[in-house]
Amino acid sequence: MDRYFDDFEIGEQFRSNGATMTEADIIDFALAYDPQPFHIDAEAAAKSPYGGLIASGQHTFGVGWRMFLQEGLFKTCSMGSPGVDELRWTAPVRPGDTIYTVADVLEKRASASKPDRGLLRMGYRMLNQRDETVLTMSILHILQRRP
Repeated sequence: MDRYFDDFEIGEQFRSNGATMTEADIIDFALAYDPQPFHIDAEAAAKSPYGGLIASGQHTFGVGWRMFLQEGLFKTCSMGSPGVDELRWTAPVRPGDTIYTVADVLEKRASASKPDRGLLRMGYRMLNQRDETVLTMSILHILQRRP
């Protein structure tokens, strides 16, 4: 079913499927976008405060966000977003961890100036297979209203 701004309810919660973070994926992403020793070098990472290789926070965000988008909730109605608020990395993601996203509808309001859209704030948590939160954030989405 196609969803629009009008179809979301405050308090509604959504959960994505999971994705497993491999050592190769972690290193490949970090080499391209975040080449810090604890992301790209297992030996250096073992001597770091993390005690081993960890995924870049940007990688964690990207994978968790993809998993949420693949649920298709915004497929029909997304008109973008002005940004991400309160992004926090709360625990390291390690090779072999499977992460998934939980999203809660926090606020919604119809646009006063543009009747074809509304603003929806969602709170996101990305968790690992042990249900430990590894990332939190809030996003204000601009969504199309039902035609």
